[in-house]
Amino acid sequence: MNQSIAHIAIVVRDYDEAIDFYVGKLGFELIEDTDQPEQDKRWVVVRPRGDGGTSLLLARASSAHQEIFIGNQAGGRVFLFLRTDDFRRDHAAMIEAGITFIREPKEAPYGIVAVFEDLYGNLWDLVQFTDGRP
Repeated sequence: MNQSIAHIAIVVRDYDEAIDFYVGKLGFELIEDTDQPEQDKRWVVVRPRGDGGTSLLLARASSAHQEIFIGNQAGGRVFLFLRTDDFRRDHAAMIEAGITFIREPKEAPYGIVAVFEDLYGNLWDLVQFTDGRP
């Protein structure tokens, strides 16, 4: 059996502001941006540059109930983990792009990690594993 997670949906306020952040600031690739007029939404997919792993589906909140979860998809815990092959390069680029880090870089037994927030406040780890973790 061969399975993988294709997309993770992240609830956003606005498609274009989310694209500006993920593509413009984080340097992700815009994989698809297709209008779906019958549903009054767009199919917007972005992913980190590299080996083509899991991508994010930017899903605009479509109700007041969904809006309350924008920026709090994991209840205040780190939500997603952005793995890098060069922590210092990417950390410096993200700071230059205006990304807010809420925990500074830390050496850990498994590698180096820092916590940043996306444009809505969801928490992410920027991490370079050094112990062979996938």
